[in-house]
Amino acid sequence: MSSIGAMSTAARTPSDTSSGFITDYLRLGLAFDRLEDGFVDAFTGDPALRAEVANAPAPTPGELARRARELAAELPAGLDGERATFVGAHLRALECSARKFAGEQVGFVDEVRAYFDVDIALADPQIYRDAHQQLAIALDSPGATGQELTDAYLAHRRSEEIPPERVDECVRAFSSALRERVRATYPLPDNEIVEFEVVTDKPWSGFNYYLGDFRSRVAINADLTQYMSNLPHLIAHEAYPGHHTEHCRKEQFLVDAAGQHEQSIFLVNTPQCLMAEGLADHALHAIIGPEWASWAQEIYADLGLRFDGDRARRVSAATSGLLGVRQDAALMLHDRHADTDEVVAYLRQWLLAPEERARQMLRFLTSPLWRAYISTYVEGYRLLQEWLDAPGPGDRAQRFGRLLDEPLIPASLRAELEAV
Repeated sequence: MSSIGAMSTAARTPSDTSSGFITDYLRLGLAFDRLEDGFVDAFTGDPALRAEVANAPAPTPGELARRARELAAELPAGLDGERATFVGAHLRALECSARKFAGEQVGFVDEVRAYFDVDIALADPQIYRDAHQQLAIALDSPGATGQELTDAYLAHRRSEEIPPERVDECVRAFSSALRERVRATYPLPDNEIVEFEVVTDKPWSGFNYYLGDFRSRVAINADLTQYMSNLPHLIAHEAYPGHHTEHCRKEQFLVDAAGQHEQSIFLVNTPQCLMAEGLADHALHAIIGPEWASWAQEIYADLGLRFDGDRARRVSAATSGLLGVRQDAALMLHDRHADTDEVVAYLRQWLLAPEERARQMLRFLTSPLWRAYISTYVEGYRLLQEWLDAPGPGDRAQRFGRLLDEPLIPASLRAELEAV
């Protein structure tokens, strides 16, 4: 018998329905790592369960799809409404992933909807033209377009490059400063820790590997130049109060205290990814506020590095209008079936990126595992921003705390927004 079917519904008694169902859900999620290494982003549950799945015969994609449908049909299986809604959304995402692994053709828009519970569409290019106008003003080159704007932007980026030999020092300075702020606002266990490492040959700029027991390893991609305005966002995103902080608080409050063991597994291409990336992209603003650039300028000054915080803030505000470009590129590739050179040209046109950087982005957008993932950043940021800014109980810091502590999914936020 394959590991994913080791516990049948008939074998359960009423008293163990909930725990047995969640064990089956965890077993199913862990089995996806047998098809694609890295599909399980994090698992902090029973090591024996992980070993059982790892040592069992490898499942077929069809078996995983069937099991996801069976578990979805069993809901609520003793779970309360919030937990059943969370698990149900993730089972739908897993079922779609299994069908994709089996070679089934799933339309890209439908794939993104199944994974992340959002609908996507190409943006109006006028949004990007307006962003370019604002960027030209931020760069003190009003009216600049085309190559003139590209040259001005690249010159600004070069002025913000962190010397490679100073990156580690800067990472530790911002990590320490952010950790102090976060622990005062969103308390963490005394034994939590983040270890940083430098890696190469990856399609991303940074990655959080949550190890459980309130420990993370954060990898920084040395192949990509690190910029002064981006680094504080990267550390906040991956560590404080982003991914590491969320993992720690959910492990402490949902798994350990509340027994919601479905939160002990974090799976790629599921709604929890959209929530986590949206949360992490709002992390620096959530803990520092709109004056993050002035705060960063002071830290860089202490390190002997010159950083123009006011200009960085203005450039960041302007380039926020380009948020949807990479999602458009994914739609062009996978929905419109555009040629890769056409997509690279699109990325270069709107993001003002050099060819090498645009092709690095293309690696992420064409990865079989990660091709849909760009929508977690785009739609996650948009949805969470709307929710964080909406009228209602609690201030922005308290709402951000809910994102850290509660098992919210996109449907949860939309329901609250509709009720406003």
